[in-house]
Amino acid sequence: MRLLALLLAAAALAAAHEHHGEAPTCAGGGGRVLAEFRPGEVTLDGHPADWETVEASEFPLLPALDPDEDKAYTGGKVTVKAVHDGVNVFFMLQVDGDYAYTKGDNKKCPSVALMFQVGEKATYYDMGGCKDLPDSCTSKSCRDHEVDIMHFSVGNAIPGRLYGGNHIDNAAGNGGDRFGHLVDTYAWNPHCRYLDGIGPKENNSNAQNDWHGAWWHNSLTFHSGFVDDDSPYGKQDDKGTYYFEFSRPLRTMDQFQQDAQFTIGEPSNMAVAFWYPTDGKPWSNSQHYSASCDWLTLDIQPSLEASQYHPAPNRSWDAATAFALLLSVVAVCVSIFVGYSTSKNKSSIQFTPLEEI
Repeated sequence: MRLLALLLAAAALAAAHEHHGEAPTCAGGGGRVLAEFRPGEVTLDGHPADWETVEASEFPLLPALDPDEDKAYTGGKVTVKAVHDGVNVFFMLQVDGDYAYTKGDNKKCPSVALMFQVGEKATYYDMGGCKDLPDSCTSKSCRDHEVDIMHFSVGNAIPGRLYGGNHIDNAAGNGGDRFGHLVDTYAWNPHCRYLDGIGPKENNSNAQNDWHGAWWHNSLTFHSGFVDDDSPYGKQDDKGTYYFEFSRPLRTMDQFQQDAQFTIGEPSNMAVAFWYPTDGKPWSNSQHYSASCDWLTLDIQPSLEASQYHPAPNRSWDAATAFALLLSVVAVCVSIFVGYSTSKNKSSIQFTPLEEI
């Protein structure tokens, strides 16, 4: 029953991302998100204070299926920030929006997703772009069309609390999150989307959810820690900003092309999606906004010290080596001369027996 529920959840999320027809065109597609080396600066709690000095990238939120600027999200742009500590990468998404929360109903709450290119042929549009239908897509037929997706629906998530990978779901060998629905999934297209560790034909028992995250809204004033009984945690329709904070290891133990693998100093392709219950109405499966109509570039930079280190040119090292070699030769010659002179002087000294003195 648990596996069936996970499969149904993945199918529902696939419908939420479903695209049809040819890829739409829009002006200003693409963009860049900088992830600087900032170890020890970020606490994963959904609060934005420790992100104030991090470089921000802003993108308009346009309908994913019809990226018309006239139909953009009325709350404004999404702000995306990223840092890394050499082991994990962290993301902060900020979106203005009136407070909306209905416990247990994800579609009456905001929701966000991050998508990353895995396969070389994976396209932004159609979530990887494999042409196979649900009854025919496999890891072989859709090879190189893999995309990695993190999806966070907050209908059962307490603000400020941590969700995502946990011992229970990871022990089951999949990317689910039965507590807060911060799930780790992969896809080849909108019709072929699965939790990590679950596939169309067979399941892998050693997958896991590598993501962790939390959410917050700045209209919430209680900071000592919410519990489930405090729901809905704030006042409906209060003005403010949503914050969604996430982390994941740069490299994971994935062996099935289900996770993106990040390398310091090398760019990766990513995308950002956002759902919101406008006017209190539940968002529909296809009603989501995207930060661009093409891939964004995630630039994971090395540390400042590493980027400023430049070895001296080879010719300087050659000159220094030659000079050192010359000094060594001179030293050896002087040593030989001194040793020879001392030996010669010793041989000219006459020995006088003690009894003759």
